[in-house]
Amino acid sequence: MALFAIGDTHLSFSAGKPMDVFGPAWRDHAERLRAGFAAHVGAEDTVLLLGDLSWGMRLEDCAEDFRFLNALPGAVKLIVKGNHDYWWTTGQKMERFFQAQGLHTLRLLHNSCWLYGDVALCGTRGWFLDQDQQPQNEKLLRRECIRLETSLRAAGEREKIVFLHYPPLYHGYRCEPILDLLERYGVRRCCYAHLHGRACQLALQGRRGQTDFSLLSADYLGFAPKKILD
Repeated sequence: MALFAIGDTHLSFSAGKPMDVFGPAWRDHAERLRAGFAAHVGAEDTVLLLGDLSWGMRLEDCAEDFRFLNALPGAVKLIVKGNHDYWWTTGQKMERFFQAQGLHTLRLLHNSCWLYGDVALCGTRGWFLDQDQQPQNEKLLRRECIRLETSLRAAGEREKIVFLHYPPLYHGYRCEPILDLLERYGVRRCCYAHLHGRACQLALQGRRGQTDFSLLSADYLGFAPKKILD
């Protein structure tokens, strides 16, 4: 049994938004995802999906994308919200939809934590605080901090790994409220996604303070989930 993570699957089996318009790196990316999971993920493994799963605008529009993800190897696939997950609604509605559709491997990591052995898996979308400090962005960031702290508190004194969609830091930017929470709760590892193409060069990875940071966008990983823990 092992723990894996990957972000930004950007599926569009029903939405009609092929990703190869963003360059050859995305050509046939759904089949590359299928191959990447098959090569690395076992039937009993757990996978974190770090947001931007589907281009569908409503849950019903994403059904085929979710069926694709559900059928990939892995006993549990924990979903963190991304900035393009417009289909996201309340936790109860999403859980009911997954159940009704027979999507038995899909779960939410939202205002909660998930225990993987003795390790607590925590997370939320995160947010960018724009340079102009717009009140709306400040409000959204505060809300994301509340969600992250709720997840971290639920973990208690266990070792914690945090999974975000937005990077909390990269070259030229630091999201201090998120980073403060990672420090305050003793988070040793933080995984994030969202950055693509040339933007991946901005990623700050490795040890920063007490936390080890990793970029896990699908195109950056070559569409194969990265092992986080055995």
